[in-house]
Amino acid sequence: MHRTRGKVLGVAVAIAATGLLAACGGNDSTASSKPTLTNTTTATQAPTSSSTSGDAGAPAPAPEAAPPSTVAPERPQPVPTNAAPPSDSSKLTDKDKKFLDALKAQGITVNSPDIALSVATYVCQSQAAGAKDEEITPFVNAMAGSDPSFDPAKMPVEKAGKIYIDAAKSTYCQ
Repeated sequence: MHRTRGKVLGVAVAIAATGLLAACGGNDSTASSKPTLTNTTTATQAPTSSSTSGDAGAPAPAPEAAPPSTVAPERPQPVPTNAAPPSDSSKLTDKDKKFLDALKAQGITVNSPDIALSVATYVCQSQAAGAKDEEITPFVNAMAGSDPSFDPAKMPVEKAGKIYIDAAKSTYCQ
C-alpha cells in the first residue's frame, strides 16, 4: 500500500510539472521565424484593395515603418573628468596616499592604485547619491577582488570590500 501511494504521488508530481512547463511555452519566439515578402493571400482571405486581378503572383508591398518610439533609450551617464584616478604613483595626492595607507594598515596591499582609487571614488559618489552600504557592497567586493594582488586565501573578498568601504569613508570621501 505504501509503495503504491508513493508511485501515485510521483506520477501526480510529474504530471503537474509537465502541465506547468507546457503552460509556460507560448511558442511566441520570433528568433526562428523568417519574414517573407511574398503575397500569402489564400482562397479564404479576401484580397486587399491594393491587389488587382493582374498582379496575383506579385510580391506584397513592403510594410510601412513602425512609428518612432516615444521612449528614449537608456544611456549611460558620462564619467566626470575628475573621476579617473591617476595611474602614476608619483601623481598621487595626499588623499590618495591616505586611502592606500589605510588599506595597507588593514592588510590589503594593492598592486596598482588605479583599482583601489576607482573603488574609493565609487564609494564616495555612491555615498553622495544617498546609496546605502548594502547597495554598493556587491560592486565594491567585485572591484576589490579584481585587483591582481588580491589573494582570497588570505582574506575573504567580503572582508576586503568592507575594508575598502570603511577606508574610503574615513579618508577619501571628505
